[in-house]
Amino acid sequence: MKKQALKFVGLLSIALAVVCFAPQRAAADEDDPPGRVARLSYTHGAVSFSPAGTEDWVNSVVNRPITTGDKLWTDDRARAELHIGSAVIRLSDHTGFSFLNLTDNVSQIRVTEGTLNVRVRRLDDDETFEIDTPNLAFSILRPGSYKIDVNEAGDTTVVVVRDGQGEVTGGGSAYTVHPRQIGTFAGIDQLDADVQRFGEDDDDFDRWCGDRDRREDRSVSSRYVSRDVIGYEDLDDYGGWRPVPGYGNVWFPHTTVVDWAPYRYGHWVWISPWGWTWVDDEPWGFAPFHYGRWVVVRGVWGWVPCPPRSTEVEVAYVRPVYAPALVAWVGGPRFSMAIAVGGGGGGGVAWFPLGPREVYVPSYHVSRTYVNNVNVSNTTVNNTYVTNVYNTTVVNQNVNVQNNTTNNVHINNIKYVNQSVPGAVTATSHEAFVSAQPISRHMVKVDSREVVNAPVATASAPVAVPPKQAVLGAGEPAKVRPPVAMETRAVVAKTAPPPPPASFERQSQLIKANGGRPVAISEIRERQPERVQATPAPVRIAPPARPATPEDTRANQPGNMRNNPGNRPGAANNPPPPANQGNRQDNPPAMNQNNRPGAANNPAPPANQGNRQDNPPAMNQNNRPGAANNPPPANQGNRPDNAPANAGNAKPSNDRPPSSRPADTRPDPRGDTRPDTRNVNPQLEQKQQQQVDQLRQKQDQERQRVEQQPQQERQRLEQKNADDRRQQQVQQKQQQQQPQQQPQQQPQPQQERQRLEQKNADDRHPQQVQQKQQQERPKPSEKPKDKEKDKEKDKEKDKEKDKDKPPHR
Repeated sequence: MKKQALKFVGLLSIALAVVCFAPQRAAADEDDPPGRVARLSYTHGAVSFSPAGTEDWVNSVVNRPITTGDKLWTDDRARAELHIGSAVIRLSDHTGFSFLNLTDNVSQIRVTEGTLNVRVRRLDDDETFEIDTPNLAFSILRPGSYKIDVNEAGDTTVVVVRDGQGEVTGGGSAYTVHPRQIGTFAGIDQLDADVQRFGEDDDDFDRWCGDRDRREDRSVSSRYVSRDVIGYEDLDDYGGWRPVPGYGNVWFPHTTVVDWAPYRYGHWVWISPWGWTWVDDEPWGFAPFHYGRWVVVRGVWGWVPCPPRSTEVEVAYVRPVYAPALVAWVGGPRFSMAIAVGGGGGGGVAWFPLGPREVYVPSYHVSRTYVNNVNVSNTTVNNTYVTNVYNTTVVNQNVNVQNNTTNNVHINNIKYVNQSVPGAVTATSHEAFVSAQPISRHMVKVDSREVVNAPVATASAPVAVPPKQAVLGAGEPAKVRPPVAMETRAVVAKTAPPPPPASFERQSQLIKANGGRPVAISEIRERQPERVQATPAPVRIAPPARPATPEDTRANQPGNMRNNPGNRPGAANNPPPPANQGNRQDNPPAMNQNNRPGAANNPAPPANQGNRQDNPPAMNQNNRPGAANNPPPANQGNRPDNAPANAGNAKPSNDRPPSSRPADTRPDPRGDTRPDTRNVNPQLEQKQQQQVDQLRQKQDQERQRVEQQPQQERQRLEQKNADDRRQQQVQQKQQQQQPQQQPQQQPQPQQERQRLEQKNADDRHPQQVQQKQQQERPKPSEKPKDKEKDKEKDKEKDKEKDKDKPPHR
């Protein structure tokens, strides 16, 4: 009996603890900021940005975190790209974009005009991905590639599903768009749906998106870092991976700056609800500054990332949690700069990057669960990523949690690995810090000996009420901004978004009342007066929708045997098409109003049909429904889709509920327009419909087979051309190297000749000297006696000659 009583008391105490603690924990979790943001990863041309809660527009800055309420506008021939981890969003020119909501499991996008390309890599079961336009809400149901195009008037949206599946909601109807289908939805209060298969008619924007996708698919960094880490795709071009004992695979950036250190070349901005956030200048500077840790290996800075998602089911996976800046703040009364850390006043701010296994405790309001996740999801320990082990051995040992909250957590008596690294600490003035100034141009020198002994904390970021420049960032005032009509244009939403962020002025008052620290999300919403918003984003919640079937347009699809009218229902009323029919098998029609459904029983087009092989229509503004240069036929009403009308063969309405179908007022043989009540055999009609469906299915399979053959041939030719180009490059390189080698070899015989000539010259020089000396040497003098004897001999010879001569007479 005593044991049972003790057991009952124990269970009762546990129940009371759960009842008392659960509301606090739930409230704390609601105040946690989102674990992900969007990164502005690429811009081209004039791209303007407006932070949440403001009406100002500035030039966009790459690596700026984008969150709920932020807006973008791409002007003439401009493009932009955003990453949110499992998805990438690309904007074409003249596109108005903003986030109605961005959380861990909701991505709700507002598009007022323009073209959007979305590629979703992964979609969790509890995740919502919705794109809201002025006349519909498009929900992405499966991972894939999608394109949304909104015309300038805002009354027509074109949805292209290359891969995946989506659902369109609007006007009380819901339409499913399947892979390789293009849907045109016109109208505001009621949608006129036209869904058909699309051909290979990509434009420049589509090709650019495809190139960017292939670049990400080939990323080497995805082997070493989780794909949920935003910005990993830019690491390949600016650094390399190397295994380091104790840290696993470490990424080392290719930097040429002598005094480079993390969190030095960039600026600080204020983004609610995180507060002070780092924006780096490097094109790769997002992932290494919001995930992972930094370490010095042999005098070089390296980034230790969080590991990729494990393929083993039993290994727990925590999606990497975004952090505004993984740094520790330096300061205290003994510091020469009097750094303001956790208190007011002071002349400067100093920080250094956290190292592996070092705990990051946010300075903004979070729960204990958030502290665990932001640490265990951003650290690598011996290439093993086991959440429970890391939480037990690191977080619980180094974090002192009081009253189940972390607002007052301070980490003391901890030796940080990077605090003693020469040049790791970066310091700047308070004015440069809070005004988004480039830190590298406003650095302040600090004494390295004082830095090593200075107090450090991660939960005490500088406290200050941010000026408006800190919210706008480093961008200059924008020269272009969206038209006023685009900013105030309402969109249709299936999921109700949260209230828009409070205005900057209201947030500043709350931050000041909170002592210069970030304010919790729930507190902002509680203190925000009703109907007090910044620039409101009007949203119309879509009415309850019933599943509907779009117009049957397969009769005009490529590969549906259009050249054989006998295989189409109702073909007996049609004359045979001309020989040069525009919609041939080798000429799939693009978005052209002449190919809209309802024309199956119309007379055949003339011989000079516009959709010739040499002039295929493109999907542009001129071919959209209601375009000015696409006038409707003579009998056309005021319908937004400009479908060709035919009084004799009305457009089928089988895609609508029976109560919504229009009455059949075709003229009967008697000449009046009363509803047609002629009997139709339902069994025969059903059998014909089944045969038509089977035929269309076979035609689709044949068309796919025919389409795959040219694609395989193109791939083979592209591979061959690539091999040929590679061989030509190798030959050109060899030819360029040969002339360079010859001048290097020529100096050898020339030097040899010079050496021989010098040697010969040296040999001839002594001989010449000897000859000259012999010539200059004086001759020996002759003796006088010898000369006298010679004279006597000459006289005797002359006497003898005179004796032999005859006497003179």
